Amino acid sequence: MISNGKIRWTAAAVAVVAAFAMSSAQAEQPKVNWRMQSAFGSTLTHLGTSGVRWVKDVEEMTDGNFVIKFHEPGALVPPLECFDAAAKGSVDACWTTPGYHTGKYPALAFFTTVPFGPAYGEFFAWKIFGNGNKLRQEIYDKHGLYAIDGFAIGPETSGWFRREIKSTQQLKGLKMRFFGLGAQVMQKLGVSTQLLAAADIFPALERGVIDATEFSMPAMDVKLGFHQVAKFNYFPGWHQQVSVSEILMPKKGFDALPKSYKRILQVAAGNQVHYTYAETEAFQFGVMAEMQAKHKVQIKRWRDADLATFEKAWLEVLKEESAKDPLFKKIADDFLAFRKSYAVWGESQVLKPTYLKK
Repeated sequence: MISNGKIRWTAAAVAVVAAFAMSSAQAEQPKVNWRMQSAFGSTLTHLGTSGVRWVKDVEEMTDGNFVIKFHEPGALVPPLECFDAAAKGSVDACWTTPGYHTGKYPALAFFTTVPFGPAYGEFFAWKIFGNGNKLRQEIYDKHGLYAIDGFAIGPETSGWFRREIKSTQQLKGLKMRFFGLGAQVMQKLGVSTQLLAAADIFPALERGVIDATEFSMPAMDVKLGFHQVAKFNYFPGWHQQVSVSEILMPKKGFDALPKSYKRILQVAAGNQVHYTYAETEAFQFGVMAEMQAKHKVQIKRWRDADLATFEKAWLEVLKEESAKDPLFKKIADDFLAFRKSYAVWGESQVLKPTYLKK
């Protein structure tokens, strides 16, 4: 028989050994401090707040040993210049999007969003199980960079206009902020486009530097104040049916991390992809109702003929860019081949319940 005293001593000894083992394991985790430049402000709904959540998750999952400092747009480098900064090692990471690097490689647009492109499931099927992310990494390897998908958001609006657009012919001559491959489509229709960071859009719209803009989803666009100047908001977001961001970092910095830290970065990012996409789908309808009731915004839908015009222009852009840029063609061909194969599955699952219309 074991005496109560021995039982207490044994329990205490086990507790001491466990505490020692835990403290030793924590001591083995190095202290890492990174500086991360964000392309989106920390309070910007969905885009910025997801980055804040990500750095918090990483810190908590490492018991405070891996701290990533979120820097507001422009604090370290201009929001649209993080590619070079990360390649030079001037920053440890960027909360950004491949679509902001198209001045380097136009084909990088495919890894953020594609006009008339797939929805969330199909897009990530190509990125993860197709060649999408592999092709992206082949580009980044040339510059010593490494990327992880950071968040995903649902379909966007296709633009805020000062006046009603009854035909795509009225777009000719407009100056408009536009993103990615969709900007090239708009240029085909006579629109003068420019890419502006989030914080620069409203001042440009208010001063008349641009006549119209697209940026993202109603919850973000309203926060940026577009509805104060432009009262006509158009749907659907043909140019961005789903948009995916990235955490871009110097590959040397990522490779130097312990294996557990690398995995934590990836798992935390995967959580933001899932969480932020769900968040964007949950928040928009309430904001749209408020836009109409409180701010007198007119929500418009492009006519089928207008959407056909956009799609025709997109196919022209696709053909022209593929003809002059071998890398663009390589990625476009892979993307389109996957979509064609996927259609056997995707089209067999289309369901349009009538009860929702009642």
